[in-house]
Amino acid sequence: MAITAKELAKLLNLSEAAISMALNNKPGVSTKTRKKVMEAAKQQGYDFTRINEDNATPVTTNGTIYFINYRKHGAVVSDTPFFSQLSEGIDWGCKKARYYLNVYYLYEGDDIDSHLSQILSQGCKGIILLGTEMKEEDFRPFSILNIPLVLLDNYFETITKDCVLINNVQGSYQATAYLISKCKAQPGYLHSAYPINNFNERADGFYKAVRANGMSTSKSIVHLLSPSVEGAYADMLALLDQKEETARCYFADNDLIAAGAMKAFRERGFRIPEDIAVIGFDNMPVCTYVEPPLTSINVPKQYMGEMAVQRLVSILGSKEYTPVKIEILTNLIKRKSV
Repeated sequence: MAITAKELAKLLNLSEAAISMALNNKPGVSTKTRKKVMEAAKQQGYDFTRINEDNATPVTTNGTIYFINYRKHGAVVSDTPFFSQLSEGIDWGCKKARYYLNVYYLYEGDDIDSHLSQILSQGCKGIILLGTEMKEEDFRPFSILNIPLVLLDNYFETITKDCVLINNVQGSYQATAYLISKCKAQPGYLHSAYPINNFNERADGFYKAVRANGMSTSKSIVHLLSPSVEGAYADMLALLDQKEETARCYFADNDLIAAGAMKAFRERGFRIPEDIAVIGFDNMPVCTYVEPPLTSINVPKQYMGEMAVQRLVSILGSKEYTPVKIEILTNLIKRKSV
């Protein structure tokens, strides 16, 4: 007999609420706990197609879609509001299309082929793959699957699978052009120390805007910072204490980097935006918590998740189709950091 969520909670010495949040991919539990619960659920034969415990209504009529969250170094993909909202969009899209959603975590170093074989043996209809941290070689085991797959939040030139991602170039171009228009100065760049495709594309948009405004890209000051509030704060503080040259204004690869850098700037006596203006990317809740509130590029995160499900469902309902790349446009949210 398959184990129940209540029995799983007792087995792992966790609350039933924590088990429910982990199994249903809801925020409120750590990455470590979520992985522990999911692995134990699979090992103990938890029935993922059973009635949803939160609302006591059937969640499947058409089959099961797997949302695979691939984590490489974990510096970018974590339990942040960005990925929570993305997951909510996927969950909502599956409910509207009457598919059961099974959330599955894969980590660098896992036996990917073995995991995929297990997923296919469990009647998976299609896969949404969160590939934010993926490199092209990481995607290869997925490229040979013979079931529909949509790659979310990444894109590779050589693959022939559907992709749904942010228009990073458009967003970073818009942000940088706004900085230049407001500050009338050469913008600097708070660039992630962890190389992922999203940040590489944002770099393209940044430098494109610099060139379009008649400036030399070589004159833009670039600081490499960890893509988290704490990491960016520590890195930026160290650079300031080393008397590194600073720019009049900065575009940051994401809001977490921007918030951490702003904290360091203020601790070393810089006024924002009078001395240094900063703009972020993602429009996360931290934007309204920092002082002054952070200007940012808004990404419709829940909509992205819904679009990934819509595309996958359309593939499932088609005998023939051509893979597409769907880029979600962004918009500027003006606050007081610029």
